[in-house]
Formats: sequence, C-alpha cells, structure tokens
Amino acid sequence: MLYFIVNPTSRTGKGLEIWKSVKQYLKEHNIPFKAVDTKYEGHATELAEELCTLPQSKINLVVIGGDGTINEVINGITDFSKINFGIIPTGSGNDFARGLGIKGNPIEQLKTIVDSQRTEAIDIGKAEIAGEATPRYFAISSGVGLDAIVCKKALTSKLKTFLNKLHLGKLTYIILTVETLFSMTTADIEAWIDGEKRELSKVIFVAAMNFRAEGGGVPMAPRADARDGLLSVCMVHSIPKWRTFFCLPFLVAAKHENIKGFDIVNCKKCHMKISEPVVMHADGEYCGDVVDIMYECVPEKLNLIV
Repeated sequence: MLYFIVNPTSRTGKGLEIWKSVKQYLKEHNIPFKAVDTKYEGHATELAEELCTLPQSKINLVVIGGDGTINEVINGITDFSKINFGIIPTGSGNDFARGLGIKGNPIEQLKTIVDSQRTEAIDIGKAEIAGEATPRYFAISSGVGLDAIVCKKALTSKLKTFLNKLHLGKLTYIILTVETLFSMTTADIEAWIDGEKRELSKVIFVAAMNFRAEGGGVPMAPRADARDGLLSVCMVHSIPKWRTFFCLPFLVAAKHENIKGFDIVNCKKCHMKISEPVVMHADGEYCGDVVDIMYECVPEKLNLIV
C-alpha cells in the first residue's frame, strides 16, 4: 500500500496534472494506494501526523509536491522510524529532489518507488527558536537574512507565478535576490559553532545547509552532504553590499568558497544570537523574525525509498 500526500496547486497547478497521470498509472497496474490532497497551508503537516497514528509498523508515504510540501510533511511525522519516504517533485525549485539526484519523469519516479526493496537513512536539520516549544525540522536548508527574505517574498510573488507558467520559475529567486540585497538591513551575530564563538558583523545571510543547494539550485554549500552527520553553514558578512552583488555569479557557479567574507563551516550545532529580529526560513517556508536560534544536524533521521 502506498499513501500519497498531494499538493495539487504546486508549480501553479502543475502538481494536479502530474498527480492525474500518476493516479492513472496506479489504477492501470492495480497498485493499491490511498491519497489525500492538501487544502491549505499546514495541511500536509496534519495529514502526516494522522498517518503516524495508523497501526501499521511501516508506512510507505509518497509526497507529490514541492519543497514546501516536503517541509510540512517532515514536520508532521511523529515517528520517523515508521515512515518510508518517497517523493515525486512538482515544485518550482525542487532542491530536495535535486539534492538526492532524483531523475526521470513522474511515472519513472513512481516506478522506482513501487519497485524499491530498500531504504536509505539521511540526515535532516533541526531549528530551535528561543521562545518556541516545538522545533522546526528542515530537509534542505534553513537560514536568516537575505535568502530568508527572498524565500518569504517568493511565497506570494506574482513574478514567480508568471515565470512558473513559462517554466522559468528558478529565475524568481535570482531576480528577488538582487532586488532584496540592496533594500535589506544587515545585522550583527554572535555565533557558537560546535561551542567555538565567532563574532559576525554586517551579516548578509547565514544559511544552514543539509544539501548543497537551495533557492532553485543555488549551491550555497558545495560540499554539503546529507549523509555525513553535519550541517554546512554558509555565512556572508563583513563585506559591502555592492561587493556581495558582484560576488553573486561566483556563488551561483559554486566558486565562492575562497572569497573573503564568504565563510563555510561544517558542524553539528550552530547557535546564533542576533542583534535585531531577522527573517528566518526553513526549506523556503517563512518561520517568523528571530533573534536567537539553534541549528542542529539530526543524523540518519529520514528513511528514503531508494
């Protein structure tokens, strides 16, 4: 039995078209399944919580949606040992699928899931925000500053809707990044990286990466690996905005590791205290404005159907 959580509105309605073709294949090949569509923000989290209450010892769960839907689902899983997790990506960014190397069309991806005889455990990240009782999990990345502001804008961007229709959704993040860079305010951060203190001034952004890329394929941490038990934290600070602008092509090309002001460190934990509230995201989902946050890698937490 396969259980599906489907976001029919992903990629401006493309998710519904893909789900129809997947459902037709399932019926034609007599593959047992149950599926529920998401109806509103946060619904995928509720559906994942409900699945975890089923009596089965193992549940094969497939998400048809984008990175935001995946984030909602993993934040609803109450027993990760019970869930075997599959994905048919239908978002505009699809950084989760890209990071896993998922290829092929939706039917080919479905066949891989149906035929699979094994799972592989990968790391996920955890964000603990001061004043909030419940941590926020993330599969791809979480961050504060520029990338978080861009993610927040992209959630309601008419530009994103327009570009998605032209199959150019990835350009949304690049355009919004340039616009946001010169309008945002920077902050100072005290960071403890595996206990070692760092003082960061005029911070453009900090991105805690589980996979190498976010924002539609931007390789913030080219060496990040979701199987190494570590987060790769990319910190851009202490450089003028105009210089950051000219460095963006190097960032997109994954050639920024040796640029002064672009620091990448691997760690198990990163605790940050920020001089003023800054926007935070988790897998592109807006998490509020924060001043105190702890990032931590949770090793081998999510069991992927491979």
